[in-house]
Amino acid sequence: MKLILIINNLKIKTMKIAVIGLLTIGALTLSACTENKEKTSNTTMQHDMNGMKEGETMEDMSMNANMTVVDATKSSANLDDLTLNYMQLTAALADDDGGKAASAAKNMVQSLAKIDQSNFAAEQKKEYADIAAELKEHAEHIAENAGNIEHQREHLDLLSADFYDLVKDFGASKPVYKVFCPMYNESKGAFWLSSSKEVKNPYYGKEMLTCGEVQEEIK
Repeated sequence: MKLILIINNLKIKTMKIAVIGLLTIGALTLSACTENKEKTSNTTMQHDMNGMKEGETMEDMSMNANMTVVDATKSSANLDDLTLNYMQLTAALADDDGGKAASAAKNMVQSLAKIDQSNFAAEQKKEYADIAAELKEHAEHIAENAGNIEHQREHLDLLSADFYDLVKDFGASKPVYKVFCPMYNESKGAFWLSSSKEVKNPYYGKEMLTCGEVQEEIK
């Protein structure tokens, strides 16, 4: 009888040891899984950080419709030629040169057609298409009216408003200044964009070359 009791006690102890062992193994497995997940998360974040350019922050990166990373700094660089053409246009009108203004406007139309939109997010593409259509219309008017500088200036007023939206939404690789002329359009005023704080008024040219003030710096 005693022998049976001893055997039963051994069985109970063996079962307790087995249960404790299983619980220990389960806890170790759960800990290992959690650790692996943390390592994977850290590795993914490190990979994303390594893909950024020197001096770039996460705020400089945006997500496109397919959730792939888009480098926002490339958008402004993509518009450099168009911006240069616009600056040439305003400079020509400030010099009262309708011929050079027409040539610069024609170059703007050509630059618009060459813009690489592959780096734009889906929403950016739609926004750019709307602005580009307006820019093209006004640039074509200026290009076709080399002998009518007042008509060119009227369309510069409208074109500048669209170009301002473009630079604000897509950025500029170099600082751009918004300059306001309070006298133009029967004292309603109009603005243009400049690569310099120096005022050279494209709406009045040599008649009132320095009429205007810098209202905003866009970076």
